[in-house]
Amino acid sequence: SGPSGDGVGAPRPLYMDVQATTPLDPRVLDSMLPYLTAYYGNPHSRTHAYGWESEAAMEKARQQVADLIGADSREIIFTSGATESNNMAIKGVARFYKSRKKHIITTQTEHKCVLDSCRSLEAEGFRVTYLPVKKNGIIDLKELEAAFQPDTSLVSVMTVNNEIGVKQPVGDIGEICRAHKVFFHTDAAQAVGKIPVDVNNMKIDLMSISGHKIYGPKGVGAIYVRRRPRVRLEPLQSGGGQERGLRSGTVPTPLAVGLGAACEVAQQEMEYDHKRVSQLAERLVTNIMSEVPDVVMNGDKEHRYPGCINLSFAYVEGESLLMALKDVALSSGSACTSASLEPSYVLRAIGTDEDLAHSSIRFGIGRFTTEEEVDYTVRKCIQHVRRLREMSPLWEMVQDGVDLKSIKWTQH
Repeated sequence: SGPSGDGVGAPRPLYMDVQATTPLDPRVLDSMLPYLTAYYGNPHSRTHAYGWESEAAMEKARQQVADLIGADSREIIFTSGATESNNMAIKGVARFYKSRKKHIITTQTEHKCVLDSCRSLEAEGFRVTYLPVKKNGIIDLKELEAAFQPDTSLVSVMTVNNEIGVKQPVGDIGEICRAHKVFFHTDAAQAVGKIPVDVNNMKIDLMSISGHKIYGPKGVGAIYVRRRPRVRLEPLQSGGGQERGLRSGTVPTPLAVGLGAACEVAQQEMEYDHKRVSQLAERLVTNIMSEVPDVVMNGDKEHRYPGCINLSFAYVEGESLLMALKDVALSSGSACTSASLEPSYVLRAIGTDEDLAHSSIRFGIGRFTTEEEVDYTVRKCIQHVRRLREMSPLWEMVQDGVDLKSIKWTQH
C-alpha cells in the first residue's frame, strides 16, 4: 500500500513530517469558510453589522485559544505565527525593561527564531546566556539557577523540541523564574494541543502558539501575555493599535477563526490523539530497531512528545536515506534549516557525534497518520538502510570487528 496519486503528475509521497506542518483538519476548514465568503467584514469596524459579526467570531476564537491553555481571553493576542510571537516576546520584554535589565537566559536547542532574536538583542547591547542541555536534551535546573543575574529580565525555554521531541520541565522552570521575579517565556508551538498545557499551573508569563502545527491554517498564531503579574512589552509593529496595541494590523478573521477551531478540536481530541500517536510511534521504533542494528534514538526516552521521533542510523548518510525514501515525506531536521548541509545544531548540542548527526532522520506521526503508513515507512526504511550499509566500507570494517575510533585517517 504505497503512496496514492493525486491526479496531478507523479504520485505524492505519504506524509510523515508533521513537525514541519500539519494538514488542515476538515472541521477547521468548515469553521473558516463562512468568513472567507459571506462574512467578510473588518473585525475592527465598529459602525455596522459586517464588523460586529467578524468581531464576535474573532472574540469566540480568542476564547477557544485561551481555554486550551487555561488563560483569560484578554491575554491572547493574534499574530502571524509562532515566529512572530517569539520575536514579540523576546525583543518586546527585553526592550521594555532595558533601562534596568540587560540580561536574558535561553537554551542552545531553541528554535532558530528564538536564537536569532537573542542574537539581534546582543547586537543592541544585551547579554544572553545560552544554556547547554544534557545528553538527553533536557536542561540542568541547577545550571539555570546559577545563570540568573540581578538584571535578568526574561528566561525563554521551549516546551517541546521541534527536532527531537524532548519535553523540558516547564513547570519547574516556571517556579524558579517566579522565585527570581523574572518573566518566563516558552515557545510551545510543538506542545499546545498535543499535551496538556496550563499557563497558571506552569507559571508561564508568555507563550507562543502556531496554527499550522495543530491542524489549523498557515499564517496565524497567537501569543499569550500574562495580565497578573503584568508583563509589559514594547510592540514590534506600529499602526492602528489593534490587539491591545501590542500587535497592530487588521486581525485576519478567517485565520483567527481557524486557529480557534483548531484549538477546540485539539482540546476534545487530545487524549485520544496522544494515545494513538504513542501506539503508532512505539510500533515504528520497535519494528525498525528489531530489524536494524546500530540505530540510536535521539533525546530522552521518557520526557518527550511521542509523535516526534529522531533516529540516527549509523554508517548511513541521512541525505542518501532521505533520497532513497522518496515516497515518504521525511526530514533530517527543521524545515527552516533543511537547505543547509550542516548537521543539526540541536543534535550537536546533545553531544551527538558528527557522523551520527549526519545520519539522523525525523519521523512525524500525527492525528491523520495511519497504521499502514507507519508499516510502509518501516518496511522501506529497513530495506534502504540495509542497502546503503552494504555499500559502506565503514559498515564492512565494523562487521569485521574494527574499532573505527582507533583508525588514524590520513589527510590527502
